[in-house]
Amino acid sequence: MTYSATYRRMLGKMDYYNYQDMIIRRHLFQNGGWESHNEHSRRFIIKAMDHYKPEKITVLGSGWLLDLPLAEMIERTKKICLLDIVHPPEVKKQVGTIKNVELIEFDITGGLIEEVWKKAGRYSILRNLKSLDCITIPEYIPDEDPGMVISLNILTQLESLPVKYLKKRSNIKEEEFVVFSSEIQKKHIDFLNRSKSVLITDYEEVITHKSGIIETIPTLQAVLPEGKFSEKWSWDFDMAGADYFTSKSILNVVALII
Repeated sequence: MTYSATYRRMLGKMDYYNYQDMIIRRHLFQNGGWESHNEHSRRFIIKAMDHYKPEKITVLGSGWLLDLPLAEMIERTKKICLLDIVHPPEVKKQVGTIKNVELIEFDITGGLIEEVWKKAGRYSILRNLKSLDCITIPEYIPDEDPGMVISLNILTQLESLPVKYLKKRSNIKEEEFVVFSSEIQKKHIDFLNRSKSVLITDYEEVITHKSGIIETIPTLQAVLPEGKFSEKWSWDFDMAGADYFTSKSILNVVALII
């Protein structure tokens, strides 16, 4: 889709463009530290394709294509739809001429971004949003059969920027945001359960502080399905200490064929 100027301004205010740039900058800063995670993701997706042998694949959260085995997918299936809220210009250039690959810019929460903007955008530091009850968490409903669905390192990020934006415009307690995040994740998992799906997501972050203290923070709030096959691995997310050089971070990841 082509976003209106108003919608693009909304994405900018909610930091989506900066977030996208941050991902590739962090990847480059890690000097190859992400490659093991990317390779695990690519191999698991190929395993799912061998299991389901899909004619069509829809990727939710395709991003920079770092962890997607796109070349192998092109060879093994008839159509690939890459969905993300914003596709990097480099990705558009890379895949724009491939006949069986379609780039779709769409809010895969089903419209939560615009819902948050409408309900909280008018609030400021002096006039805070009092509750999240007024915000409806929508469901993502595709226009056509998505084929095999791949949720690629996006589940715990769906609420990230909307919650960050809401916290700036509210004095709502953290407990309410945990419930809110859990419901967003649950809606995404419910959608995956209705299709032949692959889910790759982090479920906790292990932070080693400069002091030597180790802190484990859950990133997954919803309950995962059983899955036909599963694997786990660790992602050296920030081993170079990019976060102000005060800590290093590992994400523990689970992958499921649903």
